[in-house]
Amino acid sequence: MKHGIILIGLLLLLPLSKLKAQNLLTDRVNVQLKGPMLNELVKQLEFQTSYRFYYDEALFKNFPLNLDLKNVAVREVLDKALNGSDFHYAVFENAIFLTKHVQILTAIPSKQTAETKINKTLKTVPLAADLSSGNAPMSVKKENKLANTPLVLREVVITSHQASNVLGTNMGVERLDIKTIKQVPTVFGEADVLRVVLTLPGVKSVGESSTGFNVRGGSVDQNLILFDQATVYNPSHFFGFFSAFNPEVISNVQLYKSSIPAKYGGRLSSVLELNGRDGNKKEFTGTAGIGLLTSRLNIEGPIIKDKTSFILGGRTTYSNWITSMLPENSGYRGAKASFYDLNLSISHQQNDKNSFNVTAYLSSDKSNLATDTTFQYQNRNLSLRWKHIFNEKLYGTISAGRDEYSYDNFSTYKDDIDYSLKFSIAQTNFKTNFNYSPGNRWSANFGTSSIYYTNNPGELSPLTNKSLVMADVLSPEQGLENALFVEQTYDFSKVITLVAGLRYSFYSSLGAGAANIYADGLDKSDANIVSVVNYAKGKVIKTYQGPEYRLGATFLLNPDLSLKAGYNTQRQYIHMLSNATSMSPTDIWKLSDLNIAPQSGSQFSLGVYKNFNSNTIETSVEGYYKKINDFLDYKSGAKLILNHQIEQDVLPTQGKAYGVEFLVKKPAGKLNGWVSYTYSRTMLKTDDARGSNSINLGEYYPANYDKPHDFTFIGNYRLSQRVSVSLNVTYSTGRPITLPVGKYYYQGGQRLLYSERNQYRIPNYFRSDLSINILGNHRIKQLTHNSWTIGVYNLTNRKNAFATFFASENKLINGYQLSIFGTAIPFVNYNIRFK
Repeated sequence: MKHGIILIGLLLLLPLSKLKAQNLLTDRVNVQLKGPMLNELVKQLEFQTSYRFYYDEALFKNFPLNLDLKNVAVREVLDKALNGSDFHYAVFENAIFLTKHVQILTAIPSKQTAETKINKTLKTVPLAADLSSGNAPMSVKKENKLANTPLVLREVVITSHQASNVLGTNMGVERLDIKTIKQVPTVFGEADVLRVVLTLPGVKSVGESSTGFNVRGGSVDQNLILFDQATVYNPSHFFGFFSAFNPEVISNVQLYKSSIPAKYGGRLSSVLELNGRDGNKKEFTGTAGIGLLTSRLNIEGPIIKDKTSFILGGRTTYSNWITSMLPENSGYRGAKASFYDLNLSISHQQNDKNSFNVTAYLSSDKSNLATDTTFQYQNRNLSLRWKHIFNEKLYGTISAGRDEYSYDNFSTYKDDIDYSLKFSIAQTNFKTNFNYSPGNRWSANFGTSSIYYTNNPGELSPLTNKSLVMADVLSPEQGLENALFVEQTYDFSKVITLVAGLRYSFYSSLGAGAANIYADGLDKSDANIVSVVNYAKGKVIKTYQGPEYRLGATFLLNPDLSLKAGYNTQRQYIHMLSNATSMSPTDIWKLSDLNIAPQSGSQFSLGVYKNFNSNTIETSVEGYYKKINDFLDYKSGAKLILNHQIEQDVLPTQGKAYGVEFLVKKPAGKLNGWVSYTYSRTMLKTDDARGSNSINLGEYYPANYDKPHDFTFIGNYRLSQRVSVSLNVTYSTGRPITLPVGKYYYQGGQRLLYSERNQYRIPNYFRSDLSINILGNHRIKQLTHNSWTIGVYNLTNRKNAFATFFASENKLINGYQLSIFGTAIPFVNYNIRFK
């Protein structure tokens, strides 16, 4: 009887997710496989259709297959593949779940079927499913053996990629699904992709108002941020208070910290890959959300049913009402913050071999902080992708796109000095990516990449005809970056897998433009310019090239324990120049040229991965050592904006970073979340042979983002089917700063004598956040499904220091500490899902 009640509970729970019957698997595909290649079967089916598979890889590792099918339905492929085995499949919307021993039913069975099931013993759910108790009561009409008693349903949670952290070949890779992202409490209650990324081991930020992040000792410009393969240069709204990504249109997020695939290049530290969702091909649905500061609306549905779909999402803010209520003496009363972002994605399945995707993205900001200067900036991205299956062993993707970032800041302080400052960078790209899998032990990934950069590094102009500001325009820059890559994965045995990749990149700085030629062995200064060479449009000014190696090995010691090692080298041909510690709307990007060499780096990493309790608890320890060459640091008093000879104010800098990362993660269950701790150091050293411009006398000094200790706890506890609680606790060492160590008087005023660069630190950082998620009722037939998110950011009311600064007041020097969120901040959001 007990087993029967649990079974009926499972059957009744499934319709709450609006399940689709299995006979809808009508997409036509081609499959040819022989051997234990379930992973390859899944890869081919996911590529040819919009379905996504979820299963426990450990259960299917040696699953035999012998398929040679042409133009058949997905249903027929799965029936033939699983026929005669203990494995089953079930379909939920466009997700296909594979299980062992237990078959998940997607419809309430007939009376006879139910009685048959009840009279059988219910087998234990395998690793792919995690049963966690809830308390949503439901009554079942009495039918023979079925009691009329309120039932406590038990939730079935099936997670994807179980044990992949142990069995997979990649290391230093963090994966987040959108459900996990939404559970983490953030400031103002808005689900924030980048702030959740900041909770991962090895990922840090200089402050809580910044969505720029540092990965394993790298600067913020050393991260490649891809949204549906489009490069996003500024991923934040309102000076970093919000990320620029709408969580409702995102499917999942992957962060590559170590084993960066050979298909990615152009950055030294990491690749953050955000993958958008495809729209619903069956029916029109949507979501909406209303918060204290922002609101959002998303709709999706079929254009051609079962063939073409769209998803359209938008967000905006109305935060000015809060700033108007601030006290007069706060300094921020009257500040304005307006931003929005728009997403449009169209997916089309032409046939069983061809599919197409179009993704467009726009984000825009216009804000000030109750000053006379307004900051406005935009991201604009468009990408086109064509996926094609050549045969059962070869498939590929061809993509093209245009990515732009620009700002137009202006000041209205006084008519005669009002100005406008503009900057823009754009890239046009074309990429190919192919996958070849001739057998079950060997596979290869290869392709090409081409990026054409156009950079306008600065333009100053008078804001009106009354302004006396002199116009000043920096010469535009052009550059062409090309790359070829190949990466192979080979299973030497059941316990050893090797990955070897090579990416060879070429970069050319192009005219039109002029380049200064400096005397050898001397400082780059006006006095040491030998000549100036002018280059015609399209003429090659300087070419850099070199190989990038990707090596990795996985040693499977037992099914839940593995050892991994990796070695990567990277090259970066673009630099960000910033006079702020965090990413800001005044940052300038600079292309490598005759006088500024590209950055390069290498990283060696070693990790141990162990799962416990039937793969429900994941643990890992990863250590790394990284070298960085030709990173740009600045001379004291350097001018970064509108500098026609910027090479004279920057210093080629060498760096080293090392650390160890600990992670314990429970991805599913009534209680889930993770705990991470990182110990790391990032040290820089100027490379100046003559020593006249060296920092800290040529010795190593901490980078601005060097924070040795970093601890994070993320916990989510489900009190019931409708109510869950989330807690976020974070602690880190304060970042380095340069402080005055003495005072002296000069011309009747007090002056400061400063320490060597970054020899002191701001106070350590601590913050805890709490949120409660409350779902509405679970009736299927209703116009909308609603939920609430309420909580408190900075629960302990701690005044964390973002920065310290000094000001001369009445000929005296006074020190100050700036806190962005110096108090507890309550938030509330109302969320709507409709059909």
